[in-house]
Amino acid sequence: MTKTQQDMIQKVLEFSIRDSRLIGLAISGSYITKSLDEYSDLDFVIVVEDKSYEEVNEQRLLIVEQFGTLVSAFTGEHVGEPRLIISLYDSPVLHVDFKFTTLNGLLDRVEDSVILYEENNCITEMYSKKEPHFPTPDLQWIEDRFWIWVHYACTKIGRRELFETIDFLSFLRQSVLAPLIQLHLGKLPRGVRKIELDAPQYIEALEKTVATHDYESCVNALKATINLYLELREKLSQSSFFRKVEAERVALRYFHDLIK
Repeated sequence: MTKTQQDMIQKVLEFSIRDSRLIGLAISGSYITKSLDEYSDLDFVIVVEDKSYEEVNEQRLLIVEQFGTLVSAFTGEHVGEPRLIISLYDSPVLHVDFKFTTLNGLLDRVEDSVILYEENNCITEMYSKKEPHFPTPDLQWIEDRFWIWVHYACTKIGRRELFETIDFLSFLRQSVLAPLIQLHLGKLPRGVRKIELDAPQYIEALEKTVATHDYESCVNALKATINLYLELREKLSQSSFFRKVEAERVALRYFHDLIK
């Protein structure tokens, strides 16, 4: 942990204790695993008493301005989390996320954040009511969609919409391949984030799924994507799994016809 990160944690902690509307402060992300480095952001969870939540919610930007030289901040609707304020500070530069929530908002969570401050064990008691749940990929859900996705990628390659193809292959790597690899290895399925650390044995296979703005490169990357998916499907499928045999046949035939 850097001095910049330590100083920010101390500032937010002192503010949380001082403001009577706030009843708890926790920190998540890399702090939990003690893997903070100089490139890490900080992820705070600020717990607000129910009766003050609307007031504090309206003042969120004013609050985060107090912690340093704030150069920009915005809310997190783009990641499905409107309670979030995403902030960038200068002198020194630091990215900090602040999630303002009520106690009940802690029930549905993906992890137990490290508690820095709480009144009357309020966060601890809330954690005891429900276990955290990190969403895992559903292989059947993926299989039901994958071959249509393959056909879609083929149409983009056929039209020479190569930037669209590159972007879509990235989606498949982020949303299908990497999570399935992590699931197979018993890791948290967080897409390509830290995949180099989580799955070094799969890096070469993943590299082949990365395309450049070139027709042959996109064809080869899609082929590698299909092959890696089939390998992972074989490793992960269980007796209740239902292969979309016809969809697979049609999509692969279309792909092979495309590249003849």
